[in-house]
Amino acid sequence: MMPMETALQLTIFIEECDTWHHRPLFAEIVHRAHEAGLAGATAFRGVEGFGASSVMHTPRLLSFKQDLPLVIVIVDDEERVRRFLPTLRELIDEGLVIVERVEIMSCTNRDSVPAQARGG
Repeated sequence: MMPMETALQLTIFIEECDTWHHRPLFAEIVHRAHEAGLAGATAFRGVEGFGASSVMHTPRLLSFKQDLPLVIVIVDDEERVRRFLPTLRELIDEGLVIVERVEIMSCTNRDSVPAQARGG
């Protein structure tokens, strides 16, 4: 059995139309996570949803502005994730950030990855 490690997972709920200085907020968060050296970040677009405002967010055929829900997931060790939290406080005006302890199982087989791809 593969060994399990503990980590923290950030799950960030925002809207597709949210911006940071005229840039999509989800892109700013993912790029800042990369700059901070976090292990990875992925943004997912929701199909439909609602939050604290109870406003239903759904695709609109005739709308230029999409306000679909977005979820960004970041997983890394606790120290790195906790150092990144002030960045999220700076960037997010409205949204929800969930921090939870998770167990991770790394499925990377380094022997099957070519040396050039590993940077070697």
